[in-house]
Amino acid sequence: MSAKILEVKKESCPAVRLVGKRYDASPDWGQWWANNWFAKLETNPRHPFNGDAYIGAVRVKEGRPERWIGMFFPEDATVPEGFEYVDIPPTDYAVCYLCAPENSSDFYTMETHEMCLNALKAAGMTRREDDWCFERYQCPRFTTPDENGNVILDYGISVL
Repeated sequence: MSAKILEVKKESCPAVRLVGKRYDASPDWGQWWANNWFAKLETNPRHPFNGDAYIGAVRVKEGRPERWIGMFFPEDATVPEGFEYVDIPPTDYAVCYLCAPENSSDFYTMETHEMCLNALKAAGMTRREDDWCFERYQCPRFTTPDENGNVILDYGISVL
């Protein structure tokens, strides 16, 4: 596995509105690029917790994974036509800053998820079961490789 944890930080996120598209199966990032959907969302002010990042998120709802692609906005944000939303109450997250080569599939493995769970436990944090996890594709950390060809993905897991 080439993904490494650079740092684990507890980050508090106030109430936010996740605006995007919900998926019961695997999310389709290709649709987002083909339809230029992020550009439609970027016309509205994002929540500071989001920055200029794109968000991939998942939670377990009624025993099944519910996946989202979108962005975090203030809790009263207007939802553009054609998009869905879910309001997320204030939540603390253990955010693992993962480093791996650009385009690495290691960011998205169960081994990496387990590595992050172990790291948050070692840091004295407890996962909030079946609550939100997110991938925050922050520019330029994720979009501009360093001198070794690595990028950084923020991986958040809700904690108590």
